[in-house]
Order: sequence, then structure tokens, then C-alpha cells
Amino acid sequence: MTHINLDELTHLQAINKKLVAGYHICEQDNVMWQELDQHIEDYTALFTALGNDLKHDSRGFYYFGSDESTPNMGKISRAIALTIYILIEHYANTGKDPMRALFDDINDLELMQTLVQINKHLFDQLEIFSGSDLRKDVYLRMVRLGLAREVEGGFMLQAPIHRYIDALMEVNEETYLTEDEE
Repeated sequence: MTHINLDELTHLQAINKKLVAGYHICEQDNVMWQELDQHIEDYTALFTALGNDLKHDSRGFYYFGSDESTPNMGKISRAIALTIYILIEHYANTGKDPMRALFDDINDLELMQTLVQINKHLFDQLEIFSGSDLRKDVYLRMVRLGLAREVEGGFMLQAPIHRYIDALMEVNEETYLTEDEE
């Protein structure tokens, strides 16, 4: 049995509140991230005892894992995944290194409008009809989940976006393998 000194977990309430809400705590969440990093065994044991699965991704973020992985992603998850996929494609088409641009470039309203216009048929299915809709329905939700942060002029994506990139790569690999079998 692990002995946990709750007095050392000075940000337990804030960390728990964020993680339970689906937020991803990353290095930009300096105080919470440092506390998790310094007391990872205590937090893991405590959250496990409470029925939560604390995950640490080596790319610099923490989140609660879920057993509820289903092929039917929610509308928000589909919108985020589509946006990430389209951003990667957009950066590649403009001659940028997509992975570098994904994390280094500011996603402003002009870019959002361009993405929606170029991919209207896809965004229409998610009831996103303008750059403003994309900002409100996707980017602000990404901020609430710790996937992006709002900066002057737009939004910057953060390390937890890798979860979506991993999922997109997995779908791409499954599609590729299925096509090879045919």
C-alpha cells in the first residue's frame, strides 16, 4: 500500500478538476504540470484508487485515459480531428513542414476562414460554415481541453494535439492495410 502525503499535493483540487473535465495538463500549465511531474507516483496511486487512469505522454502532457474508445467519436472530437487533418494538409500544400507549422504557426481567423472555404463540403457536415464558427466550435473547445492556447492574433496548438495526430495516423494505417488486402 502506497502512503500518500496529501499535504505535498498542494494543487490536487485544481489538477483533479481540470483532468476530470477532460483537460490535458501540459508544460504550459507550469505549476500543475510541475507538481504532477514531481509527484507522479502519488498522483497515479491516488487517481487509480478513485477509479481514474492518469496517463503521462512522454511528449509532455498528462490526461485521464478512458475505456470508452469507440469508432463513433463525438461531434467535437470529429471536428477537432478534421481540423487537425486539414491543417496538416494545408501546411503541406503550402510547402511548409506540417509538423513544425502545426506547433509554430498562429492559427488566426483568416486561416480558419481559408480552411473552411477550401473544405466546405467537409465542414458543412459538422455545421461549421465560417472561420468564426470554426473558432467558436473547435478552437475555443480545444482551449478548454488543453489542446490549444489563445494568443494575441489567434491560437497556438499544444503538445496534446499529438493524441489526435496518433489517431489520424492509426486510421490512415488501417485504411492503407485494408486497401492492400483488397
